[in-house]
Amino acid sequence: MTVGKSNSLISGGRQAAADPGGRDAAAGPAAPASSRATVWIVSAGVFVVNLDLFIVNVAVPALGDAFDGSSLASLSWVLNAYAIVFAALLVVAGRLADRYGHRRGFLFGLGLFTVASALCALAPGVGWLVAARALQAVGAAALMPTSLALLLVNTAPERRPRAIRGWAAIGGIAAGLGPVIGGVLVEADWRWVFLVNVPVGALGLIAGARLLPDARPHREGPFPDLAGAALLTLAIGALALGVVEADAWGWSSAGVVGSLASAVLLTASFWFRSARHPAPVVEPLLLRTPSYVAATLAALLFTVAFAAMLLTSVLWCRQVWGYTAIRTGLAIAPGPLLVPLLAVSCGPVVRRLGAGGTAAVGCLLFGAGLAWWAVALDTAPHYAAGFLPGMMITGVGVGLALPTLVGAASAALPPTRFATGSAVTTMARQTGSVLGVALMITLLGAPRTPELALEAFRRGWWAAAVTAVLAAVTALALHRRAADGRT
Repeated sequence: MTVGKSNSLISGGRQAAADPGGRDAAAGPAAPASSRATVWIVSAGVFVVNLDLFIVNVAVPALGDAFDGSSLASLSWVLNAYAIVFAALLVVAGRLADRYGHRRGFLFGLGLFTVASALCALAPGVGWLVAARALQAVGAAALMPTSLALLLVNTAPERRPRAIRGWAAIGGIAAGLGPVIGGVLVEADWRWVFLVNVPVGALGLIAGARLLPDARPHREGPFPDLAGAALLTLAIGALALGVVEADAWGWSSAGVVGSLASAVLLTASFWFRSARHPAPVVEPLLLRTPSYVAATLAALLFTVAFAAMLLTSVLWCRQVWGYTAIRTGLAIAPGPLLVPLLAVSCGPVVRRLGAGGTAAVGCLLFGAGLAWWAVALDTAPHYAAGFLPGMMITGVGVGLALPTLVGAASAALPPTRFATGSAVTTMARQTGSVLGVALMITLLGAPRTPELALEAFRRGWWAAAVTAVLAAVTALALHRRAADGRT
């Protein structure tokens, strides 16, 4: 569907919801048993994708031991290759799902993610692992937007905010369990970090093929902009390359300057193409919805800080304090375990403070947790008095901020754009993850003494805390727009 006016997207969504023959109407009146099956299957897929993120972060030091001579900068591409491809393909995958069916998109994504996980486990070197991770990201990109779309079209409108919080809480549960599970698996062998996805994915495919609703898709309209997705992939990759290698190559080196200049040119080409393509990666209409833009931008900034926190917490425990993988997982787990609890119970807080106010408080708390680490931690291990308080504060911040921002962005979308609109928000978050990892790699460098490591980590934590404050300011813009709407 091509949209020409700012109100046509919303009116089109209402019409589709009311049309008994439309896609959303076909999925909407599913029987309760079918709805419950959809929730469980979708939750399994979302869980395994989110679990993989946290497990792989815990595995980074073990990968360095397994692949001798691999620098932290090269290992960062195990994280960044996944996030870059995931970000660039999310919207295209969402559009293809709108065109060919959410059920097909979900099953394809889960199947590819499962196969790619097995390939990751078989990788003989870092290059092969990065390539398999990129393939894994293609599957995740197909799975994630379709998972939310399948969930929302099977949920009554008045229950959708709670459903969105529950969907986001799945990621929180994976975040809480991921470090611990990752620590256990890494102690056995790093390859188990990826093999654990295979049985879950296989069971999800079998159940999904039998039980997921198969609503009639909209096949009309132009084909998604694959060339635009390629431009976006190259742009984010060039930016990450320049930032990651800045410490080794030098900011004024030809490699860094060329990478950053290429990122600018590729981004300009991407936006030029998006403004003219009938089915762009990012619809200009979405960017004219102020509440959606504010929530999505705040989510991007918050994820920069979140990715920085996750990577540095693992590296600090493993490399500075000398924790084992299992002990590192247990040390990190308390904060993420707070996220699902807050995600499903913060409704009264949102009603009192508004989405913008709640998200801003969460961002500020997250920044405060990072600032606590920058002030309280030193090279001597003091977990209970130093590390744990910061982890708990950041956990509360994530629980308040992330589900609220995702919910605020999704609330601005009509049913006909649940897949593509949520994909843009998730794309922004993945882009933030790439930037957060790249920023930390540059700020940490390769310190040779514990004292230099402490200085580098403090520098990184302060930078991440400032980014969290910027996210809070952006979220307050969302709050002001809501207040203006009430008046």
